[in-house]
Amino acid sequence: MRRSPTPAEVALWRALRAGSLLGWKIRRQVPVGPFILDFAILSASLAIEVDGESHAEPAYDAQRTSWLEAREWRVLRFTNSEVLSNLDGVLVTIASALGAKSASVVSQP
Repeated sequence: MRRSPTPAEVALWRALRAGSLLGWKIRRQVPVGPFILDFAILSASLAIEVDGESHAEPAYDAQRTSWLEAREWRVLRFTNSEVLSNLDGVLVTIASALGAKSASVVSQP
């Protein structure tokens, strides 16, 4: 596990924690197989990853995504910049992946 979250991870966690997104239980820094996911909704098998703009390991990310998808996980990836500049859009994308019909279901603390 990483020692400290990025500012983007902190911002996203504030918006996701305590069931603030459609009542889903969201966990952070979740071990799944050989990987640790930034965020996960276990009951929906949804992984949410936040990557830096110059993420240095695209091959590793692809391998990780393939491994998860082979086990019926869905993986959403966002850049730090996306989270920091368009948090509402990120939350709408996550809500959509969870089957929400309307963006209005997204609530922030």
